[in-house]
Amino acid sequence: MPPSRALLVAVFFFSVLIHINVQAQDYDDAPEDSGYHPKAEDNCNGVFLTYTFGSRTKEFPHVKNASAQSWAFKSQATVLNAMAEDLKAWKMFIGFQHDEILVSASGAVIIDGTDYPARVGNGTTLAGYPQADLLNAIETAGDMSQIMVSIQMTGTQFGVKNPGVPMPKTIKLVNEGFECPAPTRQQTHMYVCCVKSKKKKKEKATEGKYLPRQYGDLTISYDVIQAYQTNYMAQVTIDIHHPLGRLDNWNLTWEWKRGEFIYSMKGAYTLKRDYAGCLYSDAGKYYRDLDFSPVMSCEKKPTIVDLPPERADDEQIGRIPNCCKNGTLLPPTMDSSKSKSMFQLQVYKMQPDLNRTALYPPANFKINGYLNPTYKCGPPIRVSPTEYSDPSGLMDKSYAMATWQVACNITRPEPKKSGCCVSFSAFFNDSVVPCSTCACGCPDDDETTCNANAPAMLLPPEALLIPAENRTAKAKAWAKIKHKRVPSLMPCWDHCGVSINWHIMSDYRTGWTARITVFNWRDYTFKNWFAAIRIPKAYQGYENVYSFNGTKLADNNTIFFQGLPYLNYLMPETDGKNPDEDPKVPGKQQSVISFKKKLTPGINVVGGDGFPTRVFFDGEECALPHMIPRSADGHRTRVGMMAAVMVFALLMMDNI
Repeated sequence: MPPSRALLVAVFFFSVLIHINVQAQDYDDAPEDSGYHPKAEDNCNGVFLTYTFGSRTKEFPHVKNASAQSWAFKSQATVLNAMAEDLKAWKMFIGFQHDEILVSASGAVIIDGTDYPARVGNGTTLAGYPQADLLNAIETAGDMSQIMVSIQMTGTQFGVKNPGVPMPKTIKLVNEGFECPAPTRQQTHMYVCCVKSKKKKKEKATEGKYLPRQYGDLTISYDVIQAYQTNYMAQVTIDIHHPLGRLDNWNLTWEWKRGEFIYSMKGAYTLKRDYAGCLYSDAGKYYRDLDFSPVMSCEKKPTIVDLPPERADDEQIGRIPNCCKNGTLLPPTMDSSKSKSMFQLQVYKMQPDLNRTALYPPANFKINGYLNPTYKCGPPIRVSPTEYSDPSGLMDKSYAMATWQVACNITRPEPKKSGCCVSFSAFFNDSVVPCSTCACGCPDDDETTCNANAPAMLLPPEALLIPAENRTAKAKAWAKIKHKRVPSLMPCWDHCGVSINWHIMSDYRTGWTARITVFNWRDYTFKNWFAAIRIPKAYQGYENVYSFNGTKLADNNTIFFQGLPYLNYLMPETDGKNPDEDPKVPGKQQSVISFKKKLTPGINVVGGDGFPTRVFFDGEECALPHMIPRSADGHRTRVGMMAAVMVFALLMMDNI
């Protein structure tokens, strides 16, 4: 080969090698994308969702029953913003249907704050964390890391023999204003394109492109008020908005997702103060010169509680507006000035968040109190910064550096998991319908001594004055008197610390009366207590309550009761006069309530319209009995009237 031709061949070969190397280098630098991208994705002008089943392996124990066999599975979901505008606070529903237990989900949290492992066999909704917002491709030059999120999931599912594929029923975007058709399934893949509803009115753009603030029965605002490279100061504000919402001795928990820890707090404190968790973690390795002895909490899931009132003016941990109420938040119905709580905390961050603008809130907020409503909290949503008045008294305003809002809503108690219960009685029937069986749960040892699923047995009126565990003999004797069958295994009692008796006292042509009695069977004093009844058929006829303060709440057929000034303590249970023989005596308060029939024509008090449909105590919804008292002939009975007089006399004598 001539030298010139050999030189040309060498140059060509060297050029090919360079080209191949450049191509390989470009490929290695490209972001890895293992998501499923069907052709339908290119035609989506909305939000494109996918779900891909990856693999599964049989778990121990190995059983012959295929439906009871557990499998460890891996799957992936993606959310792609294919719109020309940003998608704020995305939320994706995955309709699991094989008794799945979700163990982990990277890039997302369960929207109601449920901890892992979480049972999601009826489906679950995931929200983005830390990437809650997906930007649009136009303003990001198609950067997939900003317009799409990938969720890697691991968990356990049951059943579905091989070679079956355990796919969910459906996937959809649950953000307000979007419509999703039925998803398309292809073996181990599922996808759907969700588009904005044409019926939804276009909302005005909010300042700073943040979502508008949400409504919740209770809201938590997480405001960053100062930021430094390694730490920031945050202010947390808890507000109750529901007219029956309340918290006593509140406990607030959340989960740090990025290695943060609480260095100091004002206006509140953590139940566990132990800095050892920082010393032996990545925080201890990075902050080598930091004195950890003053650290408030190194827990990933700290429990935060309020300070007592006497620490409100403490220069080190107090002097925060609306702090230090011993964890009591009253509904605005009672006192709007006592429906807010506030505290501040200094948070230290970890890599890679070591700059002023790398700010992320904690996740999985939960809040509860002592015998209060059950609140389910959503994920933190970025909203417009909170506005503050200038502390110097000038008219100018200051703003938080960043604000996230958590909306929490009251949920109804699950069956047999209430905190209080209701019994019904009336002048026209001499039996009391007691609280339902295991209304507030049953201890495990009761399952062998009583029937947790049998209906409660009727009681004589005087049985309301003794603890439930002492009523068995009276229930048996009353059943024999009334010629009712006595079961071999008696139904369990309600196990409630607070019970309420609703008694219809009279029924006349122009009006009727009832008596409400609140019993406290706990060793706890309820201060500033309140009760409420929802009674739709009689609401308009409410006239007066005589020993409480009473208020009609608009638009929901609810009457609100609270103790009079200086009589607003529901005292605890006490020993009887002879503790060795007499049963304990509950703390109680009662009042007569009068109703007029002029505004409720056709009301049938005896037929059931005189009984409430929902009852609340300190915001907690109480369990109602399984039936209401009935009159055999629809008229007042002499025995029933005598029973009513006897109960009233016993209650009044006990108060003397």
